[in-house]
Amino acid sequence: MKEANAAKQLPDQKRRAFWLKHLHQWHWISSGMCLVAMLAFAATGLTLNHAAQIEAKPQVSHRHAQLPEALLAPLRRQAEAADSKGSSARDELPAPVRDWIAQQLSVAVGAQAAEWSADEVYVSLPRPGGDAWLRVALEDGKVEYEKTDRGWISYLNDLHKGRNTGTAWSWFIDIFAVACLVFCITGLFLLQMHAGKRPATWPLVVLGLVAPLLLAILFIH
Repeated sequence: MKEANAAKQLPDQKRRAFWLKHLHQWHWISSGMCLVAMLAFAATGLTLNHAAQIEAKPQVSHRHAQLPEALLAPLRRQAEAADSKGSSARDELPAPVRDWIAQQLSVAVGAQAAEWSADEVYVSLPRPGGDAWLRVALEDGKVEYEKTDRGWISYLNDLHKGRNTGTAWSWFIDIFAVACLVFCITGLFLLQMHAGKRPATWPLVVLGLVAPLLLAILFIH
């Protein structure tokens, strides 16, 4: 009789060992991938939640330059063409002008769309942790650049929100989110497999579900 029971338990033990092995493997791999980023997102969650209590002192800097006539004339023609298209035209600055700005002002404009009018070209250059803009006066070729820096906390907060961070960071957030999902789901299955020896497992899981639901229902209106 004992031998029959042992024979029945053997496949179950092998199945349990198989799932434990693979769940632990995916759990530690996903935890390694998202550990540092999860700590950073948790810390910036605190700073975002207390943004009103964290004093920020924006630093504003200006740079000026004079655009050569050889580059200004094509800008005027492009402004006229943009005006003929209508107010919705948002063409980028020509490559030679972008290269000149990068060399003279150390500002990377890239293919950012510009706002064209009869008297100026305006380029908004939003960035994490601050803001920036560049203006070219079409009458005299004066170039003005302004950058606002709100500090490292604001920079990290914007990384948390994915604000003005570009495509590469957006991809990172997506990959990080998937790693977190794998980490949490494998952790849930590991909890289920070990719950028999840990009676507090499911009460704690239910608490983690019910507590935010009650707070949302009772205190968020």
